[in-house]
Amino acid sequence: MNRCEQGVSFRHLIALCTLVAGAATLFASDARAQAVPVPQTQNEAAAGGRNFPVGTLRGKLVVTNAPDIQLDGQADRLSPGARIRSPQHMLVMPAAITGQNLLVNYTRDAAGLVREVWILTPDEARAKRASVEKPLLNFWPFVANSGPRDLSNTPYDQLPKYGDQPR
Repeated sequence: MNRCEQGVSFRHLIALCTLVAGAATLFASDARAQAVPVPQTQNEAAAGGRNFPVGTLRGKLVVTNAPDIQLDGQADRLSPGARIRSPQHMLVMPAAITGQNLLVNYTRDAAGLVREVWILTPDEARAKRASVEKPLLNFWPFVANSGPRDLSNTPYDQLPKYGDQPR
């Protein structure tokens, strides 16, 4: 005595697979094999140099006392684990270039510290950087030059109290 037909469940399975396959073709994402990739570097190799990431900035670097540096005459800082690359693409220790004024390309990390530095060859130095005039996130947005500042030499009785309004 057969209680259920086995052919019915097999037909339902085939119908369900066909329905799912049809729905998948209707809602498929646009996946093209010939999509043009977004460049991740600015091609300075054409000018005889290396490829640098997009958003790399150019500046004049002087290592004063690592990790303290000067970029374009302004005091700055290297991030922990920062890498400095020579024109031969070898790692350079900051102590080896202390006091030297070098033309470099550099990137910053999320905290605004200098993360990657490339010392430029003469060919790379002649190549125009796209990010020199309009730096890409070359600032730390949570620090403002306006407003009160504590330089750690304010007497205790002159410090602002909780709930005081800034003047």
